[in-house]
Amino acid sequence: MAPSNNRRPGFSRRAQYGVFASYVFAVAGMLVGVILLALSYFDPTTFGAARTAVAEVTAPVSSVLSYAGRTVGSVPDGVGSYFMVHEQNLALRRQIADDHAVTMRARAINYENRRLKALLGLRERISVPVVSARLVSSSPTSTRRFAVLNAGSWQNVERGQPVLGPDGLIGQIVESGPNTARVLLLTDPESSVPVRRTRDGLPALAVGRGDGLIDVRSVSNAAATFAPNDVFVTSGAGGVYPPNVPVARVLRHGRDIVLAEAVMRASTLDFALVQRAFLPAPPPPAATPVAVPKP
Repeated sequence: MAPSNNRRPGFSRRAQYGVFASYVFAVAGMLVGVILLALSYFDPTTFGAARTAVAEVTAPVSSVLSYAGRTVGSVPDGVGSYFMVHEQNLALRRQIADDHAVTMRARAINYENRRLKALLGLRERISVPVVSARLVSSSPTSTRRFAVLNAGSWQNVERGQPVLGPDGLIGQIVESGPNTARVLLLTDPESSVPVRRTRDGLPALAVGRGDGLIDVRSVSNAAATFAPNDVFVTSGAGGVYPPNVPVARVLRHGRDIVLAEAVMRASTLDFALVQRAFLPAPPPPAATPVAVPKP
């Protein structure tokens, strides 16, 4: 006859020891719990000391388990950061490649420009400074805008010479005495300076308004649109002002004619630099001698 599958723990000595041990641990746990409960109620000081001792013993284990938990928890963040950094690295590499292409095109344009200038036999003209003089006074509130320099014809200051500040154009000499000169400021209604926009070379005229501001007027055939902070510099047209000297900065949006402010204000300066005209006027032709008929 086959043995029954429903065996009791008493059939195996190992099973009996396991059941007995579980009973012992359960009863011991209950006794410890009852003792700790009674101790916390009747003697809180002793219970606090025991609790502190248990915490001291279990603190290293808790630290190890906490560190392991943080390490495992940081794995997803580390993986995400790796892929993010990888994508940013690729984007930066693409940007560097684009910038390199732009730089190479700029170098090619610069080389072509220098080559064409050499072929045409052109040479750069640099205005020679005449004198550095003090701005004695200016008229910031009048409808006419002038300034006075403490240098004149004795210092080689002549009518028509441009006057510059450290950051841009101030005006033009209109009168020259022995030791003083009168400067027509950019904001005077009689002032008109050929300029161009720095970002695209749009030609324009900077005309004074007499109120401390400037009108920038487009001279191109197509309708021109101006944006705030557009900067205009001298174009060199007319031969008076050297090119690429800052003149005015646009204040607001506009078309064809827009309001701007001068880059340099004479009322805020102590000294100014007088330069020779960019392209000096040619000397007058020599008089042709007239033959006197003999009697």
